[in-house]
Amino acid sequence: MDKRCLMNADQAAALLDCIRRRPRGGKRLHAFFATLYYCGPRPEEAIAMRVRDVSLPSAEADDQWCELVIYTATPEVGKQWTDTGEIHEERDLKGRAEGDTRTVPGHPALTRILRQHIEDEGLKPGDLLFQGESGGILAGSVIRRAWRSARRAVLPPHVFESPTGKRVYDNRHTRLTKWLNDGVPPAQVAEWAGNSVPVLLATYARCVEGQLPDLKRRLEAAGDLPDLSDAD
Repeated sequence: MDKRCLMNADQAAALLDCIRRRPRGGKRLHAFFATLYYCGPRPEEAIAMRVRDVSLPSAEADDQWCELVIYTATPEVGKQWTDTGEIHEERDLKGRAEGDTRTVPGHPALTRILRQHIEDEGLKPGDLLFQGESGGILAGSVIRRAWRSARRAVLPPHVFESPTGKRVYDNRHTRLTKWLNDGVPPAQVAEWAGNSVPVLLATYARCVEGQLPDLKRRLEAAGDLPDLSDAD
């Protein structure tokens, strides 16, 4: 993976805010992109989620982390490639056994966003969490157009032309890298991401940075060999 595709916190915040302020469907799209950024699902997994797949704490709870249960994906494959003639096809999770699921924690900031999104849209448990304007599946063309417009609006020209956040999928790359850089064990990141540990490390090992000072402190704290100079 090209580490230049990763976004810093200021860039991600500016992009999400720009999408939120879109005059048409901005708040709905903001909730979708915030989920990609904070939890790192694949886009085709996020558009397949139902309201019942999100566990939100009560507004009064001390712990405001939410949980997302991901168990299916709805990738765009084209009408000619589906049995139903639809553009999207529902599939099991990539690299998982049939019917398998995974649970991903959501930052309290995402909890606030999703709680407000569900309330504003009047969504019921069985409804798609992220819908298009007509209430159906959120179209990939809409997602890509919104992301491209936000990049053009908020990024300096030289950054816009660079790989930084160029693809919607780069939200996932940014989140998984951030988890690793924050010291979350690779096995845990792999579980949340729906990857194997070897695939995770092969993809993101070059992007893990900033941990050397902490590692040096831990190694130094372990101590040196005992001083035997006075043993004689």
